[in-house]
Amino acid sequence: MVLVITGKTHINVNLSAEYQQETVMNQFSRMELVMGAEALEILNRSRVAVFGVGGVGGYVVEALTRSGIGELDIIDDDKVCLTNLNRQIIATRDTVGRQKVDVCEERILSINPDVTVHKHQTFYLPEKAAEFDFVHYDYIVDAIDTVSAKLDLVMQAQKHGVPIIAAMGCGNRVDPGRLVCTDIYKTEMDPLSKVMRRELKKRGVRGLKVVYSTEPPIKPYISEANSCHSHCICPPGVQRTCLQRRSVPGSTAFVPAAAGLMIAAEVVRDLTSFDPKGRVKGGRQ
Repeated sequence: MVLVITGKTHINVNLSAEYQQETVMNQFSRMELVMGAEALEILNRSRVAVFGVGGVGGYVVEALTRSGIGELDIIDDDKVCLTNLNRQIIATRDTVGRQKVDVCEERILSINPDVTVHKHQTFYLPEKAAEFDFVHYDYIVDAIDTVSAKLDLVMQAQKHGVPIIAAMGCGNRVDPGRLVCTDIYKTEMDPLSKVMRRELKKRGVRGLKVVYSTEPPIKPYISEANSCHSHCICPPGVQRTCLQRRSVPGSTAFVPAAAGLMIAAEVVRDLTSFDPKGRVKGGRQ
């Protein structure tokens, strides 16, 4: 069963009507200075789906919201856990135990109440593809961990002609400067990318834009899968708690965040066909 909630939630920010109108007009003025009014219009009418709103995906949503994206689909089935506090922008002591999509929606609307948010409280798997309107997306962001789901998102994007960018492994890394945006077939040193390369080649996929780290993964001191002290708050009936996983990667605050910001930047540039010299060339119709 998938819980999907669409629409806008009223966020009381205690602003006068006059100030609210001025805020709407000026909120993206600094962005306009860099990219131009046409780019902002393109972003405002764009719909982006972000699959996974955790360490990487949460920062993707944050940056897209602050960049003026007008419509966002957020897909996640997890609840905020204590172990998320070290890296996930939606995780605070106050949000532990709450559904990530609920917290994420509130954060989006507190930044820009004019965004249309589509919440999908579900764990994406290939068998759930029919529940999503891929044809309506202008861009897809893959920020999930499961290989079968990542592969299916690529195939769905290819089938419907929608641009997609995927996050590769960010766990067990400490150097955000080693992150790069490239094609999946140019990746190296990343175990997840290796699996994706092999499986995508089998499926005849010729290319996939990814953000990945050239830093070799660091071996964790211990495995939280064998020694979980936090007892994560996970959806019932699934095999994704720390104690049920073969391994749990270590993480830092800076690598997933940097990856998310890089992905958001790529989405914005691609949607607007941004060129620093000629500004906007066009945009996806």
